[in-house]
Amino acid sequence: MEPQHIHQDIPGGVPLKMWTHGVPVDNGAIQQLTNAARLPIVFKHIAAMPDVHVGIGATVGSVIPTRKAIIPAAVGVDIGCGMMACKTTLRAEDLPDNLEPLRAAIERAVPHGRKPGARDPGAWGKVPGSVNTAWAPLATEFDELCRDYPKLAKANHIQHLGTLGSGNHFIEVCLDEAGAVWFMLHSGSRGVGNAIGTMFIELAKKDAQRHNAKLPDRDLAYFEEGARYFGDYVRAVGWAQKFAVVNRELMMKRVLEAAKTVIRKSFQSHIEAVNCHHNYVQQETHFGENVYVTRKGAVSARQGQLGIIPGSMGARSYIVRGKGNPESFDSCSHGAGRVYSRGEAKRRFTLEQHRAATEGVACRKDKDVIDETPAAYKDIDAVMAAQRDLVDVVHTLKQVVCVKG
Repeated sequence: MEPQHIHQDIPGGVPLKMWTHGVPVDNGAIQQLTNAARLPIVFKHIAAMPDVHVGIGATVGSVIPTRKAIIPAAVGVDIGCGMMACKTTLRAEDLPDNLEPLRAAIERAVPHGRKPGARDPGAWGKVPGSVNTAWAPLATEFDELCRDYPKLAKANHIQHLGTLGSGNHFIEVCLDEAGAVWFMLHSGSRGVGNAIGTMFIELAKKDAQRHNAKLPDRDLAYFEEGARYFGDYVRAVGWAQKFAVVNRELMMKRVLEAAKTVIRKSFQSHIEAVNCHHNYVQQETHFGENVYVTRKGAVSARQGQLGIIPGSMGARSYIVRGKGNPESFDSCSHGAGRVYSRGEAKRRFTLEQHRAATEGVACRKDKDVIDETPAAYKDIDAVMAAQRDLVDVVHTLKQVVCVKG
């Protein structure tokens, strides 16, 4: 089979392999990928997914394998951000005709959003018992991190466990191709993950300055094994990734409980369930070597492994099965990928256009979500076509309810 990726040699660096046939890629993203490819720690090549777009320091939609080193800004500040999807025994006809009460019930069950200055509506005022129980296994390791890095104790940790956040994080009720009802959500390690990411990115930059490291971009500062902060970063990032998984599981539980107060028919959930990161780092073996793989906006797609590729608020999403393509380091895209930045989307699209694009979806239709309007994203069908050799589609989901932070 003809390889589907575009191979690009980078002078003074490793090559880029890009699964971007038929999808737009901006020059800023190519420049960021080129910068990362020139780091001495990068192994073999960098894989760029079809949803690739400019990020802070490292490109969103990139897979960066590194030898004996990690780039904190490539992992980013939303450590462990990812998706969870859950199939139920409900069918489309079991949902109420008016979906607004279902959306309202979900919004009441899960804190979401953010308002600067006032009490954070995206945090628990009074932490529920179920959240305390879920926090308990995370607490000891967090206390140890706080002993070494006291300012982490001030970050929202338990207050954000089981909460959604803002921006592109969402909770959806979807129908698959056969009319089965799914619940799906997107979130990560919230305030505490942000605090961990921000702190170690700064420490890496200071380290690079101290050692006069010649970096193509300050944000690509990295820790090498044996360096002062390397072990602490690995520990902190691993903890934040655990927090993110628990956060999604807790939210899903609360969403399903909320749905049961509105939907009259009793139903079972977790008929099929997937919980996957798309902003994270872990040790893996590729091409016979043990390396750190950072997926910044990419999903693990090992042979037979299930993953989730969401579209935008008005588009389809996909449950996929990995093909284990070694050239992509067993990875696929994490979504459609932005075409326009948040600011550009707000300038470019009107409320009327947003309302038309989200026709038939019970979701917010106000000016504060225009940065998330479907037209701000690449065409999900083109994105899926560009990665045919990375994943097979198992289910196609269309949302009918979307809760945004």
